[in-house]
Amino acid sequence: MQRRQFGHQAKSAGRAVYFELLLNRMQVVLARDYGSFLPLGRSAFERLLPDLAAWLPAESLQTIVTAYMGHAGYAQAGTEREAPVELRRRALDGIEAAHRNALDALRSRLFSEQEIAALSRLGGPYAIGAPISELPTSDARPARS
Repeated sequence: MQRRQFGHQAKSAGRAVYFELLLNRMQVVLARDYGSFLPLGRSAFERLLPDLAAWLPAESLQTIVTAYMGHAGYAQAGTEREAPVELRRRALDGIEAAHRNALDALRSRLFSEQEIAALSRLGGPYAIGAPISELPTSDARPARS
């Protein structure tokens, strides 16, 4: 019974970290594409790391920790305005990829196939990410009444 309780607690912790990673990924994409550097969250990760460390395989845990280690690079990219734009973009691409890898490492452990399908219908596995060229133009939007 305690094992089941621990599994439920660890899965809840993983879900909290998953959605924090998802929000952080969105912030990284906004910074990369629009130069808007909003703070990244890490409170769920810091609070729930012990649960995750006891539950996840080492490889998955390292993937998640790597995404959070990118926060320092993100903060530096936001303050180093003298850095070449291409260098900043490459750094943010790497940080965004680390977040995608962490989300991928967690998704199948946290959600059933039905939940993954439902989340995908609601905006894909990462919630955002359509290139600007794929976004609807003002002509394609439905008219308001």
